Amino acid sequence: MIYFLIYLFLEIFISVEISAAIGPLWTFVEVVASAILGLILLTNFRYTFSENMRAMMAGEITPESFQKQNLAALVGAILLIIPGFFTDIIGVFLQFGIFSGFIARRLLKKRGPHRGSHIDEEPKEGECDVIDVEIIEHTDNRK
Repeated sequence: MIYFLIYLFLEIFISVEISAAIGPLWTFVEVVASAILGLILLTNFRYTFSENMRAMMAGEITPESFQKQNLAALVGAILLIIPGFFTDIIGVFLQFGIFSGFIARRLLKKRGPHRGSHIDEEPKEGECDVIDVEIIEHTDNRK
């Protein structure tokens, strides 16, 4: 809730200051232009996604970087669609990757790897990678 109030304060403060400086006509033009730009980026997101997928498959970027780049591009496009100068500024920064690492860490909580997800992973202290199984042989003595 506190983050929303901080966002709301900054959005109103920045929007009022910039709108007072540039006037209502240019404010309207900026809101419409940023919404159109956001829609264009959102519709072309599939190309960004496929290019990042190709780069990840080629080993040029890590899976974590793949997530960060795609999340930043998607959130940035959505923020450009939302009216307001503060969201537009953050949306543009996300398109260029300035805040992408910060936002991705906030939205994608760091989770440890799932148990058994990596074959080369060393077992932690107290863990063993051997499965203890007891085999009971059942023979049929009826003839």
